Amino acid sequence: MKNFYVLTDALEFIENNICEEVDSQAVADYCGVSLSSLQKLFRLALHRSVKDYILRRRISLASRDILDTNMKMIDIAYKYQFGSPENFARAFKKVWKITPTEYKKTWRFSEICPKLDYQYQEGADEDMAAKRVDISEAYDEIKKCKGTYVICFDIVALVPINEISHEAGDLAILESLKRIANVCTEEMMQLRIGGDEFALITGSEDAQYIETLIGEVLAHNGETITWNGKDIPLSLRAGIIKVPDGNLRYSEFFEEMHQVINATRDKEK
Repeated sequence: MKNFYVLTDALEFIENNICEEVDSQAVADYCGVSLSSLQKLFRLALHRSVKDYILRRRISLASRDILDTNMKMIDIAYKYQFGSPENFARAFKKVWKITPTEYKKTWRFSEICPKLDYQYQEGADEDMAAKRVDISEAYDEIKKCKGTYVICFDIVALVPINEISHEAGDLAILESLKRIANVCTEEMMQLRIGGDEFALITGSEDAQYIETLIGEVLAHNGETITWNGKDIPLSLRAGIIKVPDGNLRYSEFFEEMHQVINATRDKEK
């Protein structure tokens, strides 16, 4: 289980120091492992380098500040250790494909790289313990939506896209988020609940309306993203679940959302 504990310690250290001058070597030193060993573990479990993961977590948190606060871009840049507004803008565009100013005008979703929560189950492969997205911050808002529908989406065949390039996979995720965001009203909440899995907390009890929303998103199935001159078809699948009327247990509801997604996958087999 050593790799599992190294990974969880690394992720916790990054979260606790996300606004400090922390780099890959500092994370490795904290975990008591070599940098090469830590990089190997991150690429195995997260398919990213330590540096890239830190950058994307910072951009996610910076995105939230852009949407939810009146902070100036220069202050956000320095808060997350980008050194200058220019460096921040370049890093931001690498993740979102647009500038921070353009992002503020067009997006309401921020968690493109959400905080991770690893769970180890006895007997599981220690290198690939269950990777969960930590959506606990949204728990109180989800509780307010008891008895309403949640639409669970995931990307069809993301693995082959990632095999072309992980940059192509990142584009697929960004485009999927856009398609969902296009039907997301101010009363709704959009979440990323896994590597290629998303949830739309609709707040609606109208089943017909939910089917309309799903239809609007899936109507774009087969439309392409373009990476390095190559057009790659992108499709989503969807399933629905209701927020329980009774006691809402965060862990159980999280598992139920993933079960809905798995059920939609099984239907296609």
